[in-house]
Order: sequence, then structure tokens, then C-alpha cells
Amino acid sequence: MYDYDLERYLNVRSAYGASFAPDGTLSFLHDATGVSQVWTLDAAGRWPEQRTFYDEPVSFVDYSPERPELVFGMDEGGNERAQLFLLADDGRITNLTGMPDAKHRWGGWRPDGEAFAFASNRRDEAVFDVYVQGREETGGDAELVCEGDGWFTVGGWSPDGEKLIVNEAHSSFDQDVYVLDAETGDLTHLTPHEGSVRYVSASWGPDGDALYLATDERSDTLSLARLSLSGDLEVVREDDDWNIDGVAIDQASGRLAYSKNVEGYNELTVGEFEDPTSIAEFPTPDLPGGLAGGVAWSPGAERFAVSVTGRTVNTNAFVVETASGESRRWTHASTGGIPRETFVEPEVVRFESFDGLEIPALFSLPPEADEDGTTPVIVDIHGGPESQRRPSFAGLTQYFLSRGYAVLEPNVRGSTGYGKAYTHLDDVEKRLDSVKDIRAGVEWLHDHPAADPDRIVAMGGSYGGFMVLSSLTEYPDLWAAGVDVVGIANFVTFLENTGEWRRELREAEYGSLAEDRDFLESISPINNVSRISAPLFVLHGANDPRVPVGEAEQIAEEVADHGVPVEKLIFEDEGHGISKRENRIEAYTRVVEFLNDHV
Repeated sequence: MYDYDLERYLNVRSAYGASFAPDGTLSFLHDATGVSQVWTLDAAGRWPEQRTFYDEPVSFVDYSPERPELVFGMDEGGNERAQLFLLADDGRITNLTGMPDAKHRWGGWRPDGEAFAFASNRRDEAVFDVYVQGREETGGDAELVCEGDGWFTVGGWSPDGEKLIVNEAHSSFDQDVYVLDAETGDLTHLTPHEGSVRYVSASWGPDGDALYLATDERSDTLSLARLSLSGDLEVVREDDDWNIDGVAIDQASGRLAYSKNVEGYNELTVGEFEDPTSIAEFPTPDLPGGLAGGVAWSPGAERFAVSVTGRTVNTNAFVVETASGESRRWTHASTGGIPRETFVEPEVVRFESFDGLEIPALFSLPPEADEDGTTPVIVDIHGGPESQRRPSFAGLTQYFLSRGYAVLEPNVRGSTGYGKAYTHLDDVEKRLDSVKDIRAGVEWLHDHPAADPDRIVAMGGSYGGFMVLSSLTEYPDLWAAGVDVVGIANFVTFLENTGEWRRELREAEYGSLAEDRDFLESISPINNVSRISAPLFVLHGANDPRVPVGEAEQIAEEVADHGVPVEKLIFEDEGHGISKRENRIEAYTRVVEFLNDHV
């Protein structure tokens, strides 16, 4: 075992979310100070310059296409009501939005750099409208160009600066795409369809006469497709087994990059259009880690920046030469002094669930595990549920492995990454089938020669927190302890109190208060709390707009009333997750002490 303490693992840094300035300077987010801030760097190997100095994390950064200025986003205390700020070349910062009660979603710079677009719920908290604002305007100067009646986001400007991509989400698996004339406000619907169809990652093509996106309109998996402005769809690249789930196009050059998700790892393809549906490929980029995303093209598209991570590779920004695929790491986020060779790579495994369905998972054994049945295991369950556990770097996971825990990370039914049909296997009345998958994973561990069947922990965040609580109520004899991070305890109170803008989307997944209240009551862990026998740790942020803190308070109180050991920790300056490093250190130090006591 390695003797680095928890704080050291939680001090492993990340650099990501890059954007190029017109002169080739790279901006990126870096959490060296404990929260992500804006930094800039003008060449590989140079010392970066910190450009923002806030106590709150910055959520994104985007350089102007014409000037050495950039826009970044930031909320307050994790409340997700992000504001947009302009950082000038001389360091002056201007709050562009100035409406702290509203959410603002960045929609991109207009090609001339004189204006930008965003979506916001400032008119009505439950819906998002589209706005255009001049770079020197602030607050109420934004022009409302399109009123929405649902969940609108802006996907970017056309090459001529006259039109915008507008995406509308009906659920996580059902979207529509529109083109908006920014001058007239005319909205053209390009994707009328029946049933649930995903249209994601839409980008303007090089000539501005079509969009390119990922869709499962004609298959079980996401394909790369061309969508004309009259609504005609042509598949450009497809794979029957795996999703193509990311598209980034440089409009001026016609160069593009897209990724394919294979067993949670991604394969990045880079090329250029020979014609509207034919791509000439460049050599595959030379990148470590197995996960690369967030492609940002340099001026002229001779190179691009990308965020690179892996279970044994902490996140850094790399710059790739487009034509050759050669890469160079531009940022040097620290590993906290921990040797990279001590990090553990997971194995992709599958286990059979109650109905014969194979459930994929990542499984990691500690370096010195013996096949003597004495290794404790953490079953770490992802949120979403429309998400996928992928092998990105996780300092906490590496700490547990260094302390002798094995870690199983299942992608239960309902997870993304394995096709459309798989994602719908947990819908509404099938909700507890995904919890049965967790039981099947524990049964697989019981047969593993290293695992100790009496020392298995359920841990998860958000929807994963619900899965922890449900696993403890449905199968109480399987668990030595549970750790619930910002989890759902009661689907009814969750849906009643979640942000107005989220309720319709969440009801599409879980069931509606009007039609499914009795069912939602029946599967809520709070109503089955008497079955919990394993000690429980509950962790939450007071400002959480997604899963309100009342979920943590009610489950902790009920479990304690039944005489089961429970610890509760709530941070007043956090939201849906624990983002500040000092809070993470306090939170997970407490979690580790809790597990030491009970596991």
C-alpha cells in the first residue's frame, strides 16, 4: 500500500476547458487554488498566468474570435444561477448579465466578436428564452430574440453571423433542433419526429448550409449525421455497437473532430470534409489516458486543444497538430506529489442481472489484494441516471485503492453509452430493476476470490445517492455501510422542490406527480426507511437547486429515529456536489473516518 494521505489525493489538480485567443494564446480552467479559475498560457512549457481570483469556481471560459478578451461563467455557492463576465486584456472584469436570480447558459460569440448569445430563464423561471447582447452592453441591455416554452439552449452562430442553432430538450433522450434568425426571430424546426430521439452536439457545417450532429433517429446508437436547413438527414458515420457522441467543426477550414464511446473510453477521429458527407481522416491523435474531449480549434485549425484524462492520468490540456496527430501537453496540473505509476487502471467487466441482461462495470483491485476473501469493496454508483461511469481521473477512488479497498463502478440499466434501448430499461415503473442490477453486482462480488462479502459499501451521488438509499432499503443484508451524496430520498418532495426549470425534464424520466404519485411514493427510500440496517453517511450542499437539501435532512432524521448509526454533513456554500477543495477534504476525511469505524 502507498502511504499518501487523503488530503494529498484530493490535492491532485486538473486543467481543462481550453479556448484559443486570436493570437494563439490558450485560456483554460485550473483548480490550483482549490476552485477552478481562469488561467492563460501563450506556449507549451511557459509559466501560466492566473487571470481570475474568486472563491467560487468558474464554470467555462471562451475567448473572443477577434479580440484578446474572453467570457467566463460563475455562480454563487453552487446555486447554478450562473452569470456571464467579460475579462478584458488588461484584467478588468465586467458582469455582463447582473441578474443573480436567473440562470444564464452561454451560446457563443458571434463571428465578428461584437455580440454573443445566451439562453436564460430571467423572464420566467420555468422556461429558457434566447438573448443576443453586444460585447459592451450589460444587464438589461440584452435583446430577447426568441421566447421559449421549455428547455432551450443555444448551439452557436452560423458562419455569416445571422442565425443560431437552438436546441430544445424534452427529456434527456428526446430533443429537437431549430435554426433561429437572430434578426427577425423566426424559428425553423428541423427535427419533427415521433417518440424519443436524441439530437445532440449540433454544429454548423463549413458552408453554413447544414448542421452536423449526433442522433439515434435511425439506429439504437448515436451516429454522426448531416442535417440540412430544410430538415433532410443524412448519416455520415455510424457504428452499430457504440455511440458517436461529440462533434466539433472549424467552419472556416472544414476540419472536424468527433469521438466514439467504446466501453467508456473514447476514440477521437480527426479529419476534414471532402464533400458534405465524406471525411478524409488525419492520423489518430497521440494522447494518453483514454478520454479526450472539449475540442477547441486554433485560428486556422492547424491545431486544436483538448482536455485529456484517464483513471491513471489527471486532467490536463493538450494541443494536437491537426494534420500529424502529434500532441504536446501544455498544462502541468500537479499530481500532488503522488507518482503516476501508483495509480490503478480499472478492468472492464460484465455481470449477469436477474433477467439475464449483462451489466457493464469498471472494477479496480488494490495493488496488494490477495485472493483470500478479505478485501473490502466500495460499490460506487453514478448519478444521472442518464450518464455513464467512465474511467476519468478520480483522486478519491485512487485513495480508497491505496488503502486496500476494491472499487466496483456499475453502469446499470438506464446508463448511457450502450444504446437507446438500454437507456429506457429503467423508465418509471422499471425504476427498481436498476437497483436489482446493483444486487447482481454484489452477488458477482461474492463470487470474486478477493472480495470480503461482509465488507461491501454502497456509495453514490445525486441519482446515485437514491440508488444507495434504495439498495439499503431493498437489500439491507448486503451492506456494511452506505454513503449518500446529494441523493434523492423522496421522489415526491424532490419533484415538488427541485428548480422550476428542471421539473418537466425530471418527470419525463421518473414519472409525474400528477399521474405517478402513488408509485413514486412506493419506491421512495424515505417510505421504506425501517428496512435500513447499515450505518449511513449523508453529505449535501445547502444551495443545491437540483436535489434540495431537505432530501438529506429527512433521510438522516428518519434513519436516526430507527436507531441506525447516521452522520450528516451539510455545507452552506455548496450546491449539487462538493466543489471547493477545502470542503472536499473535510467531507471525505469524515467519510473515511466513518468507514474506518464501520467497515
